[in-house]
Amino acid sequence: MKNILIVLLLLPLIGLTQTLENIDYISPFHNEVAAVKKGTEWAFINKEGETVIDFRNDLVLTKTDNENYPIFNSERSLIASKKKGITYFGYIDKSGKTVIEPQFLNATNFKNDVAVVLNLVKKQLGGNELMKNVVSYHYFEVVIEKDGKINQYLTEDPIHITLTKEKMKNTPVITSKLISNNLVAVKANNNKWILKKIK
Repeated sequence: MKNILIVLLLLPLIGLTQTLENIDYISPFHNEVAAVKKGTEWAFINKEGETVIDFRNDLVLTKTDNENYPIFNSERSLIASKKKGITYFGYIDKSGKTVIEPQFLNATNFKNDVAVVLNLVKKQLGGNELMKNVVSYHYFEVVIEKDGKINQYLTEDPIHITLTKEKMKNTPVITSKLISNNLVAVKANNNKWILKKIK
């Protein structure tokens, strides 16, 4: 009698399997997860087909194998958020939790636990009676670690910008490239390359 009772209690749970239907695209696996698309939203599944991050619309697509889809690398995936018409980039972990808030003007996927981002800096210039708060914005190309901490600056001179949606119609371009576990190629003003070691 006990065995029949246990079987009756477990029977509904045995039948609970997750089925994803009406999927528009399924990517190859990267970092043990694959991206799946339904409509305009993306989710991530594990190798058992279980959804590990539910469908959302803030994941950033990466061109991989002549296709565009979000990926995980070094346990991080890019997300984007618009504020006052300007796109900012950040990262989530494999639970879907935002671990680095969208704050960068552009960002690469992580590679070997580091990423290259455009770090925005706001500088208060003062003010007067007519203009109470006068600020200046500029950015640097920097290498960040998985927690968002800046590892090192790649550009010495700041790049000044006007931070309005009218002036920022396109995302600024990252010119530096991670080329190995400990090397980054930085494009100089003369269009030549400088190799730097990642600290």
